[in-house]
Amino acid sequence: MKHHDVIIIGAGAAGLMCAATAGYRGRDVLVLDNAKQAGKKILISGGGRCNFTNQKVEPHQFICDNPHFVKSALARYRSSDFIELVERHGIEYHEREHGQLFCNDSAKEIVTMLMTECEWAGVKVKLRTEMLSVTKTDTGFNLTTSNGDFSCESLVIATGGLSMPKLGATPYGYKLAEQFGLTVLSTSAGLVPFTWHAEQKVRFEPLSGIAVPTTITAQDGTQFSEALLFTHRGLSGPAVLQISNYWQPGEAISINLLPGENALDKIEFALKHHPKQSLRNTLSQWLPKRLVETLFDESQLDKALNQLGHGEREKLANDLNDWSITMNGTEGYRTAEVTLGGVDTNELSSKTMQANKVSGLYFIGEVMDVSGWLGGFNFQWAWSSGVAAGLAV
Repeated sequence: MKHHDVIIIGAGAAGLMCAATAGYRGRDVLVLDNAKQAGKKILISGGGRCNFTNQKVEPHQFICDNPHFVKSALARYRSSDFIELVERHGIEYHEREHGQLFCNDSAKEIVTMLMTECEWAGVKVKLRTEMLSVTKTDTGFNLTTSNGDFSCESLVIATGGLSMPKLGATPYGYKLAEQFGLTVLSTSAGLVPFTWHAEQKVRFEPLSGIAVPTTITAQDGTQFSEALLFTHRGLSGPAVLQISNYWQPGEAISINLLPGENALDKIEFALKHHPKQSLRNTLSQWLPKRLVETLFDESQLDKALNQLGHGEREKLANDLNDWSITMNGTEGYRTAEVTLGGVDTNELSSKTMQANKVSGLYFIGEVMDVSGWLGGFNFQWAWSSGVAAGLAV
């Protein structure tokens, strides 16, 4: 049985970050992963450009049953620290809206950077290795794998969540947590598109490909102002992905199609200056014509503005500023960017990520009940939680 100081299960963002951090401290580190390639989720993220962090990262941008849990790790390893690492490796990047940072070239550069850091830190990475069993010993842990048996003092679980099973996502990390008596909170797909009900699909499917700026509000009052995209299957786009984290099945969402504007004021202004203009032509100046024709009744659209009663104008304005719609569901883990829920953070140290009741066992990244907003926050959690454990193991 080969002994290492630290074994990390999972060669993703959090696992590799933790490995390099521990390796630089002189720890003998082994990373194990069932995949053929390290950092598979990094490679496809951000359309292949990897939205690796955000200029401004705050605790309120994370969803966790214990909202204070993320504060310590985020404060100790900030987005500016990761940006410095990226710059040290000569990776060119650019900023998009809302402070999102992307590689100019390819997400491969981030994986190469992490693997290089691991190499420099003396970390060994073994891929194509299936975990068969993990047992606790007096001095640490014994692992049986498809590539031999190993022992370690510190075991770090960086297996990720259930999102994107085609990339190899499995519930292994949750099962391991339960094996050692830790609570795992129920999981669901996060940052995920919505799907239509059958009758909605007939009506809205022809709008596939149309994108509009919106403000979307969930029933709990959470609100995001970003683009909404109509798809064949339902609604997507940044605003929808963001609000999906705060949506419960059966709840309606409110969509403001004229964000920052008062629709009634706009209609009254148009009525005053162009009383004989049709409603269709008026609304088509503000929104794509196909969307207007799908949302509003044909007979109403053909009326001139001065033919619309005050009540009609009020209802139109309400439909524009507060279109309430109840979606069928989400596309699920298949396209979800994150997994909500996971290992209960009340079971872990917020400073080191170690399990409170199992000495030497650590959980980092997406496997725990921490999910960030869209925009580089989930990667920042991987870096910050990885460093926190890497400094402790």
